[in-house]
Amino acid sequence: MSDRGLSLSLQAIHRQLSAMPCDRYLVRLIHHCSRKPWPGLRLWTASQLGHQSIVKFLRARNRDGYDVYFQPYAVRHNAGYILIDLDHADPGVLDAMRAQGHQACAVVETSPGHLQAWVHVSTQPLEPAVASAIGRELARRYHGDPASTDWRHVGRLAGFTNQKPQRRLVNGLAPWVKLLYAAPGLATDCHGLLQSAEHPLSLSRACPARPRLQAAVPAAPMIPALTVTGAAAIYQTWLQRLCIPQRFSHPNWSVADLWIAKHLLLSGLAVNEVKAILRQGSPGFPRCHAAPEDYLHRTLTRARIALNATFPARPGAEPHP
Repeated sequence: MSDRGLSLSLQAIHRQLSAMPCDRYLVRLIHHCSRKPWPGLRLWTASQLGHQSIVKFLRARNRDGYDVYFQPYAVRHNAGYILIDLDHADPGVLDAMRAQGHQACAVVETSPGHLQAWVHVSTQPLEPAVASAIGRELARRYHGDPASTDWRHVGRLAGFTNQKPQRRLVNGLAPWVKLLYAAPGLATDCHGLLQSAEHPLSLSRACPARPRLQAAVPAAPMIPALTVTGAAAIYQTWLQRLCIPQRFSHPNWSVADLWIAKHLLLSGLAVNEVKAILRQGSPGFPRCHAAPEDYLHRTLTRARIALNATFPARPGAEPHP
C-alpha cells in the first residue's frame, strides 16, 4: 500500500535540495515545546536525504512534536545561502526581491502567510561576518526578521509540519511546510551584495586600533538606526524563540539577558548594538541594578567568554566580538 504523505515529503525535499545544491546538509530536530534538540549532529548528503528510511525517521520525529530544520553545511563557514525569514510577508515582496536582483532560489511557506526565502549569493563558502552582514541587509530591505540573520541560521525543510502551537490551523491541525518556489541559480546582484558586505570588513581590518578606541568609551550611545520600539521587538522575538516565558513563569531577567546577548552576538551584531537592545528591550531595565552600564558590560563579557568557549576561533582568526 502506497504512502502518499511519504511520497509528497520525498518530492518536496528533492525539489528544495535541487534548488540549493551542496555537498552536505545539517539537519536539526527541535521540539516545539521544550526547544530541546534531538540528540546527535546529523549531516546528510542530498542522496541520503532522499532515502525513504531517513525521511520516515524524520516524519516520525515530526509527529512526535519535533520541527525539522536544515541548512547547507560548510563547517565554520556559510555555504553561500542566505536565509530571509519573511514572518509577515508583504504582498509582492518576492517580486520586489526579483526586481532588485535578489531573487530567491527557494521559497518555503512555513504556515499560511509566513515565508522563508533562501538567496544564493556565492558558490564559495563565506566568512561568517560576511554572510551575517548580507543577511542583515536583506532583512532590512525586505522587512525580514532581524533576529534570523546570523550566518548559521537554519530554515525549515519542506515536506513536514510546523509544530508551533501558535501556527495551528482553525481545525487544530499543524500546517504543512510547503515549497512554493524552487529554481537553482545565483541571485543576479550577488556580487553587489558581497561587495557591500565585505567593504566595512576591509575598513575594520585596515584600522585595527578603532575597536579599542570604541571599547574605551564608558557608556555607548544609542545607535541611531535602532529605536526603543525596535530594540524591544528584537528582544521579544528572542524571548519567544528561546521559549523563555513558556519555560519559566517568573524568568530571571539577568539570565535571559545573557542568553539573548549570546544569540545576538552570534548573529553578527556589534557589542554596542547588543548593549542597546538589552538596555532598551529588557523588561523593566535597569530594574534593581545600581550601575546599569557596568551590568551590561559584565553581561556582554560573560556572553563573549561563553561563545569563545563553545565556538573557538580558527588559528589566526578574530575571537567573537
